[in-house]
Amino acid sequence: MAPIISVQNLTKTYANGFEALKGINLTVEKGEILALLGPNGAGKTTLISIICGIANPSGGQVLVAGHDVVKDFRATRGMIGLVPQELTTDQFETVFNTVSFSRGLHGKKANPAHIEKVLRALSLWDKKDNMLRQLSGGMKRRVLIAKALSHEPDILFLDEPTAGVDVTLRKDMWNVVQELRASGVTIILTTHYIEEAEEIADRVGVINGGQLLLVEDKAALMAKLGRKQLILDLAEPLERLPDCFAGNGLTLEADGSRLTYDFDADNEQESIAALLTRLGENNIHFKDLSTRQSSLEDIFVALVGASK
Repeated sequence: MAPIISVQNLTKTYANGFEALKGINLTVEKGEILALLGPNGAGKTTLISIICGIANPSGGQVLVAGHDVVKDFRATRGMIGLVPQELTTDQFETVFNTVSFSRGLHGKKANPAHIEKVLRALSLWDKKDNMLRQLSGGMKRRVLIAKALSHEPDILFLDEPTAGVDVTLRKDMWNVVQELRASGVTIILTTHYIEEAEEIADRVGVINGGQLLLVEDKAALMAKLGRKQLILDLAEPLERLPDCFAGNGLTLEADGSRLTYDFDADNEQESIAALLTRLGENNIHFKDLSTRQSSLEDIFVALVGASK
């Protein structure tokens, strides 16, 4: 089956010569959740804007369900829902009317039952008759999400959707995302909350300086690039490690009171057992031990740092 989104050699250069995107290649499969991570100015919003038809590329091609986003704008835009970063709403319109109007803009017939369903899912139904200027910032963010879902899109883009919102909205939103994924909607999100990507995404892409550094299955990425560490709090501090432990991934830290050991997750039982035996043979004893595995945030920081 062809991917629902195909990005080929995509570039974007502004009039002042700034290269926002540098040859991006990306495919997104129907029904998956892809998280795009990157620092401010990395190119995330530019990439989303081009796929959604808001900005024009300088080069390359983007296909949505086989349709070119430039040549077949109307067909592709109708398939996409976008939740932008900015809170752009009509302050003097009611919640129900602005969400209904957004559905009409995409050429869909009025469907009050669907609008009600969306508003209830986002805990907005009791605010349906309120004007937007009467809502808090978090509630306005909910309205943006409702507008993006008003026309029943096949693809949903969430550009920093939980930036500056409360924990309740964040939980509500991820519940809605899981329900949408279960119904076959494809979801692409950008976020600064890397723990959200770690929890919800199927695949993770890292973008920096207009270049896509990698796109991989989340579990495979963490298995390949994540580190596992054994942490030993020593019973007695050491001035230095014996020479026989040199080059074994063992590091003395915390003024000689802690040892950390980077180990191979595939052979962890064997390698840890051998290490503990050798420590005991060298009269090095510990009072506590724990293990730690690199998080997605650790991997992201390492990748972005390496690309500078």
